[in-house]
Amino acid sequence: MISKQLLRSATSIGANVYEAQNAESRKDFIHKMKIALKEAEESYYWLILCCKSKNYPDCSQHLSDLKSIIRILAKIVSSSIKNLKSSPSIFLILSRL
Repeated sequence: MISKQLLRSATSIGANVYEAQNAESRKDFIHKMKIALKEAEESYYWLILCCKSKNYPDCSQHLSDLKSIIRILAKIVSSSIKNLKSSPSIFLILSRL
C-alpha cells in the first residue's frame, strides 16, 4: 500500500514539472508547479512511513534528497508568484502592440 502511494506521488512530481515547462500562461506554470510541490510533500510523508517501518530498507538519504527538491520547488513557486505580481504579462504587452 505505502509503496504504491509513494510511487504514484513521486512520479507525479516530475510529470507536473514537465507539464509546467509547457504551460499556457504564467498562472498555469505556477499552478502546475504548486501541484508538483504538493506531490513532493506527499511523497515525503510516505517516505517517513517507510523509514519507520521495519519492512522497508533505510531511506534516510531519499528523505534528505526529497527535502532539497521540496525547497527548490517552493522557491520556484514563491519567486514565480512574486514575478507574476510585479511584472506585466507578455500577453498584455503583446496585446498593446
